[in-house]
Amino acid sequence: MKRIKYRQVRKVQPNYFEYTGEYKTDPVEMQLFVFDEEGYEEYRKVSLERVVKECKDELQVNDVKWLNVHGLHDVNLIKQIGDLFQVDPLIVGDILNTSRRTRIEELGDVLFFSIKSVLPEEEEDCVKTEQVSFLLKDNVIVSLQEKKSDYFAHIRERIRTGTGIVRKKKNDYLLYLMLDAIMENFFITIEKSEDMIENFSINGKESHKANFISDIEKMRDELNYIKRAVTPLRDALYNLKSVKEEDEYETIRKSTHTYFARLHQKCLELLDQIEYDLISLDSASNFHFSMQSQRMNQIMKTLTIFSVIFMPLTFIVGVYGMNFDNMPELRTENGYYWVWGIMIFTIIVMVIYFRRKKWF
Repeated sequence: MKRIKYRQVRKVQPNYFEYTGEYKTDPVEMQLFVFDEEGYEEYRKVSLERVVKECKDELQVNDVKWLNVHGLHDVNLIKQIGDLFQVDPLIVGDILNTSRRTRIEELGDVLFFSIKSVLPEEEEDCVKTEQVSFLLKDNVIVSLQEKKSDYFAHIRERIRTGTGIVRKKKNDYLLYLMLDAIMENFFITIEKSEDMIENFSINGKESHKANFISDIEKMRDELNYIKRAVTPLRDALYNLKSVKEEDEYETIRKSTHTYFARLHQKCLELLDQIEYDLISLDSASNFHFSMQSQRMNQIMKTLTIFSVIFMPLTFIVGVYGMNFDNMPELRTENGYYWVWGIMIFTIIVMVIYFRRKKWF
C-alpha cells in the first residue's frame, strides 16, 4: 500500500491549481446521463460543450443530470467544470488535492463530498487508493474519479433498465447509491484482509519465518489506513443524515435522510470489524511470540538436562584424569570397568529422577 503524503501546492497566483495524484497517463473521459421517471439519455465520451448544452436546456430543467468524469490530471477541464456549476475555487482545489481527508461541505448552493475508495490489488498483497469527489447542485450531480473504474456500473445499468427507484428519485439519492457502492469496496477489502488474518492465526503456530511479524505489521498498517479513511466518512455521514433543521443541507432532501442513516450504520459496522481485525492481529502476533518463547524454553530445557547429566560424569573423569602417583584406584585390576559402571548408574538414576519430576 502506497502511503498518501500531504503535498503542499505552492500557489504562485490566486486560483492556481495542481493535481497531486498519481494517475496521470490515461486520457480524461466524461459520461453524461440525463434521466427522469419516463426515460433517459446517455452520452459517452461527451464533450464539455455538450454538457453545457444539456444543462442549459430548459426542456430538461427538471431532469436529473449525472456527469461522471474519469481522470483529474486535466486541470483546465476540472476548472471549466467548476466554472460551469459556479463551484467555489476552494472546492476545485480540494478536488485536485488528493491528500485531503474525507469531508462534506456546502458552499452556497453547491454540496461537495469527497471520499477515499480502497480496493485490494489482484496480483499484490496491497491496497490501491483513489479519491472520488461529488458535486451536487440543483438536479445535477458530478462525480469525479482519479481513474477509470467500474464502481458505478450497476447504477448505470439501473438507470438504463429503470430498475428500482433510481429514476424516480433526484440527485441526492444517486449520491447515496454511489457512496454505497464505494463503501462496498471497503467491505471487499476488509474481507480479503480477514482471509489473510485467518492464515496468520493458523501459521503463527508453526511459522518460524523472519518476515512473519513484518507481514502482520504490514496488514496492521493497511487496516489502520482504512480506519483513517472510514472515520471521517462516519462523521460526514452523521452530519448528512441529521434531521435537525440547523444541521440540514439544502441539497439533501428530507426523504433521503433515511438512506444516509443506513450508510452511517455501515460505517459503524466497518469500524467495529476493523477493531476486531486489529485485535485478531495482536492476538496472532502475541501467539507467535508465545510459541517462539515456548520453543526456546523447550530447547533450553533440553540443553540444561544434558548439561546436568554430564556434569557428574565430567567430575568423575576429571578426578581420574589427575596425574597423582598415589591414587590406589588407578592400579585396581577392574577399575576402568568400575568407573564406567558408576557413570552409567549415575546417568540412569538422573534420567529416572527427571522423568518422575516430569521435566522432560
